[in-house]
Amino acid sequence: MAAIKRLLPSFNRVLVEKVVLPKKSAGGILLPETSKQLNSGKVVAVGPGERDRDGKLIPVALKEGDHVLLPEYGGLEVKLAPEKEYLLFRENDILGTLSD
Repeated sequence: MAAIKRLLPSFNRVLVEKVVLPKKSAGGILLPETSKQLNSGKVVAVGPGERDRDGKLIPVALKEGDHVLLPEYGGLEVKLAPEKEYLLFRENDILGTLSD
């Protein structure tokens, strides 16, 4: 967790912890790849935003803790913890937020 706190994304970038679905059920049955749910993740860190032509800061619309829908491809994989998957996206690349 300390490594995550040291990484602050630049500009309008967002660090996301990808939700990895289990490969086995609670009873030990192997789940097929076709049973995948949404490609989603949890926002861990957010950059300050980017500047417009006049130099005004445009803040990122996402905040830490948001659950987001991710594109199937893209993002930069970041190794911060061996058992978790972190990806770095531009704010524009994230497809949307998921609400409960």
